[in-house]
Amino acid sequence: MLTALNKTGLVFFPAFDWAIDPTHPEREERLLYTQDQVMEEGIFDINGIIEYKPDLVTHHDIQRAHFCVPDEKTITTQSHLISAGGAKAIADAVLNKEVKNGFALVRPPGHHSMRVSHGGRGFCHINMEAIMVEYIRSQYGVKRIAIVDTDCHHGDGTNDIFWHDPDVLFISLHQDGRTMYPGTGFPEELGGPNAKGSNLNIPLPPGTSTQGYLYVIKNCVLPVLNEFKPDLIVNSAGQDNHYTDPLTNMNFSAQGYAKLTSLLKPDIAVLEGGYAIEGALPYVNLGIILAMAGLDYSGVVEPDYNPDRLRQSVSITDKIKKTTNLVNSYWYQKNELRLKAGKPGDFAVRHKEIFYDTDNIFERQKEKVRICQDCGGCFEIDSNATPGRHILAVHIPINACKACSEAGYKFFDQADKNKFDGVFLQDRPKDIYEIK
Repeated sequence: MLTALNKTGLVFFPAFDWAIDPTHPEREERLLYTQDQVMEEGIFDINGIIEYKPDLVTHHDIQRAHFCVPDEKTITTQSHLISAGGAKAIADAVLNKEVKNGFALVRPPGHHSMRVSHGGRGFCHINMEAIMVEYIRSQYGVKRIAIVDTDCHHGDGTNDIFWHDPDVLFISLHQDGRTMYPGTGFPEELGGPNAKGSNLNIPLPPGTSTQGYLYVIKNCVLPVLNEFKPDLIVNSAGQDNHYTDPLTNMNFSAQGYAKLTSLLKPDIAVLEGGYAIEGALPYVNLGIILAMAGLDYSGVVEPDYNPDRLRQSVSITDKIKKTTNLVNSYWYQKNELRLKAGKPGDFAVRHKEIFYDTDNIFERQKEKVRICQDCGGCFEIDSNATPGRHILAVHIPINACKACSEAGYKFFDQADKNKFDGVFLQDRPKDIYEIK
């Protein structure tokens, strides 16, 4: 019997009862073909590959990562709770050392869902990886976590949730936002004033192939990870940068995904996008599983794979090298950028406008964060959705210093309840969530 070099856990949850509509690209067939391929290849006959059943996240699990408006029950279905629970189940298996690593092949996806969630955008209602990361930090005391998002779309929700957190390194490789939803994720988007450089965004030109992706991994992602020294690496393993994907314009392959996984060595991978249901997903997922298990993946090749046809141009290669150099320069300036962000005790303000394309909601945000050199800084978000509700959301970070904890409660206690439909408090050090 074949034995995996790395004991690997897998969770499957196709969400039979959830789809935006029956013909939408985000539907149950995304995982059904993969399940069939995995069964045909005898993956579960390999010694050391273990299937786990998804857990069910609680509303309190969600409340560590999100302010759901008006509440968790309104904007989620049972499928969302089980999808996030699949990531949670793999986290438990890895953190309890039952397996070396694990892959949650679940849907619905989540990486476009931000700290404040009024509904669905980019097919996402709640953020699976963020909920899992906050669960890990609360339950297991893990401090430094890196999330590498390889979905073709910018992981703007995860980017937003950890924008002010210096202990979570978020790196997103994605198709250039000038050519792709959600239109964000440029190198200058580096994180909040207390966490500059903890958010690294690497936009890639349309037509980027395996060569380009692996160049960025080797010349940017891995050196940054080596310096950051995370206790845990999470891969948001979107697969919509495959050359057959109907929604994107990239030239990545199953072999490329497997090689990327071998290089990155994620402790946990969570499926995000990927909409070439028959031509890509069964092969890509199989390659990722074999790579995580430390097994030979050289035979995993799509029927129409032609490396010559997918070769990237010299101009694309040059653009990727320039972007990589720019992102590296920002990373090495991070401490200087944080010192220049403002005077400790002052407040920085940013304004955002967010469109929920799935639910047709328009949200305006005004965010105010306390400048701090000792922690990520408490902040408040004035969020007004049309149609929807006007709320104030206060966040006290898990690594909060005494001054930021006190400032956060001042935000909450002094908020004018008559002005808002609800005032929310997320106290991460105490693991408390309140609404008044």
